[in-house]
Amino acid sequence: MFHRTPIMFETAKTSLFSWRGFLFLPILIFLSCATSGAVNQNPAVFSSIENAAPDWRQIAEGVSYFQGKISNPRIEFYALKIDLSVTRIIIKPGAENPQDGSVLSVKVSTFVRENNLAAGINALPFDVITAQEKLPVKNAGLVISSGKLLSPPNPNYDAIVFFREGDAAIVSQSSVQSIENIDQAAGGFHKILEAGHPAQRTENREDRHPRSAAGISDNGNVLYLLVIDGRRAASAGGTERETALLLRALGCRDGINLDGGGSSAMALRFPDGSVRTVNTPVHGGIPGRERPVAGCIGVSR
Repeated sequence: MFHRTPIMFETAKTSLFSWRGFLFLPILIFLSCATSGAVNQNPAVFSSIENAAPDWRQIAEGVSYFQGKISNPRIEFYALKIDLSVTRIIIKPGAENPQDGSVLSVKVSTFVRENNLAAGINALPFDVITAQEKLPVKNAGLVISSGKLLSPPNPNYDAIVFFREGDAAIVSQSSVQSIENIDQAAGGFHKILEAGHPAQRTENREDRHPRSAAGISDNGNVLYLLVIDGRRAASAGGTERETALLLRALGCRDGINLDGGGSSAMALRFPDGSVRTVNTPVHGGIPGRERPVAGCIGVSR
């Protein structure tokens, strides 16, 4: 049984009761039309992250795509730019497990395909790592969907929050004490870009992994979604600092590190209706093997 506990946002005047416990959450991308041939462009090559200059190609109204390579360090990356003034973020739970009311894991590409979506990217940290889909999973932090609290904040982590007014912010999950003015929110790990500068926590973290990240523009009206490939010869993966610098190069002011490693995947629907990942996920050491995840992030208009 779920237990109701009050959760209040620190600036709000009212409280809202919510479920205690964790739910699976894919955050979806719904677009008004199929993605265009722009997703097939040859990746641009840059000598360093600092020199990266995205050449965005529109794939739907308010949504653009870019794919690039960095020579030093050797990484490949994939990005979406979303204008929140003409689109709306949608956060939606996955299929419910009838046995206990939990929700079931799914690959990003499967979710895009089965729900007739245009694109998707993984986002939420979770507890079960497996190659098998449709297993009960629990995410590790805040989930708000269409104004409803589905999973409570984890005070150890940050989150990306989308407000009813149409803008977004990256905040500490511990600051979310009411959802009165929040439309959607997804918990991740830590904020890695702050006011255009890599966060202090990134300075001495040299581990390289595949990365998934999200960032917002200076005015909070543009969302950026990023996947960095890793664990293969052509792409060594990124550190937290490099991920922050790449978010900045894309146009972000603030950024958050989402679930990564073998979970990192971005899937798009192509003009012929097929759905596939544009990056190369690596689950269990196998390039191209996609991991079922606890949640994805996307946009509707």
